Amino acid sequence: MKAVRFVETGRLAEVIDLPTPRPGPGQVLLKIAGAGVCHSDLHIMDEDLGLKGPFTLGHENAGWIAGLGVGVEGWKEGDAVAVYGPWGCGRCHACQTSMENYCENHAALGTMGGGLGSDGGMAEYMLIPSPRLLVPLQGLDPIAAAPLSDAALTPYHAIKQALPLLTPDATALVVGVGGLGHMAVQILRALTPARLIAGDIDDAKLAHARELGVEHALNTRDGEAAAQAITDLAGPRGVAVALDFVGAQPTIDLCARVVGRNSRLSVVGLGGGVVHYAANRPPYGCQVTVPYWGSRTELMEVISLAADGRIRADVETFPLEQAVEVYQRLREGRIHGRAVLLP
Repeated sequence: MKAVRFVETGRLAEVIDLPTPRPGPGQVLLKIAGAGVCHSDLHIMDEDLGLKGPFTLGHENAGWIAGLGVGVEGWKEGDAVAVYGPWGCGRCHACQTSMENYCENHAALGTMGGGLGSDGGMAEYMLIPSPRLLVPLQGLDPIAAAPLSDAALTPYHAIKQALPLLTPDATALVVGVGGLGHMAVQILRALTPARLIAGDIDDAKLAHARELGVEHALNTRDGEAAAQAITDLAGPRGVAVALDFVGAQPTIDLCARVVGRNSRLSVVGLGGGVVHYAANRPPYGCQVTVPYWGSRTELMEVISLAADGRIRADVETFPLEQAVEVYQRLREGRIHGRAVLLP
């Protein structure tokens, strides 16, 4: 089978032929319908994150069950499923509450999940180590649903934590309307009555935000002007919840400047920025959080939102063989919504 492989830090991904895996006891073989292409993959290739290659990339995956190992019950071949991405030990307190994204034993596992240390879904087939990592798709198209497992789950987790602050008189700010951000604005509109502002330096992405129903979409290239515009819209209370899906220094600084007291600043993006603290900056009562992915039960909730038609990943599809080209397009900001590779 064809597979997109991470070899080592500093090298581009490679498309090679591999044997099709077979499920052992307790395992599930998945025929991949689509695998999402994420900025995190670029960090894996460009930076030493402690993940040792080679392994198959792809941590946003959906498809159909193609084989069941001995002892697997409750599933059958042909079932359409999404793969829950962060793989924990399955035994600790966090894992037992379905929050494997915060597994207490993650440092000893040697992998963060399929496509993140273990073989992922950018291949014709993927081996899932346990059926607990599968979530039914409730009738959704697996190709369109593949990005839900990260591009939607990650902002959903961050937003769900902040829901008590998102009252009708509150303002929410989304910075970065890319793969995760375009899902975040939909989730905010579906779950909260708060005023919504979207910021980006790309006018095409701002136009996308407006298409998704965002009334206030602002270009943030000029940080001073953007901060003033956001402050004017938010009023004396300031921004109640700022979600930074870029994580670069200019975006973090912008969010820290516009949040009000008793607020929440969530840094989701991996752009290398730092939250600088000084008295009343960020303002008193502001919670600074660094959320990571989401729980398996939250993925079930995300899929329900999508099955109800309240959120939808905007997907561009490409053949698996074009993976290297697609990663370059992602580097250059030339992906609309989320790219999905098709075996």
